[in-house]
Amino acid sequence: MSDPLLHNLTPQQAWQLMQDDPRTVLVDIRSSMEFLFVGHPKGAVHVPWIDEPDWTVNPHFVTDIRKLLLGGSICTIDEGCAPVVLICRSGKRSLEAGKALLDGGFIRVFHIDEGFEGDLDDDHHRSTTGGWRYHGLPWEQC
Repeated sequence: MSDPLLHNLTPQQAWQLMQDDPRTVLVDIRSSMEFLFVGHPKGAVHVPWIDEPDWTVNPHFVTDIRKLLLGGSICTIDEGCAPVVLICRSGKRSLEAGKALLDGGFIRVFHIDEGFEGDLDDDHHRSTTGGWRYHGLPWEQC
């Protein structure tokens, strides 16, 4: 058996996966401040990878995701594994967090390569060239 791979998705592909497989769990891994005040995809669950006040990697991240799924990460021959989709600001933290999940034994792990806000444009603005919000997918903020 080959090693599981971290799959890259565009925001639109992630949205389609969520529609096609209702077991899909979208996890926003940004800081609490980003999740609340910048906004987040509708239906996303918040489990920070790195958070204030210490800005260190969450040592319980893999365990937190296991608890979130409550057994949904168990794979069956008939139904496969529950997909876990990670999103951050621009796709860099979600890539790192996704690798940690794979190392922790998860199999169907995806990350949104453009993130929620996308990369910086020439004027150092986000959400102008890519990201969940840029593509008009459902989102909310407090």
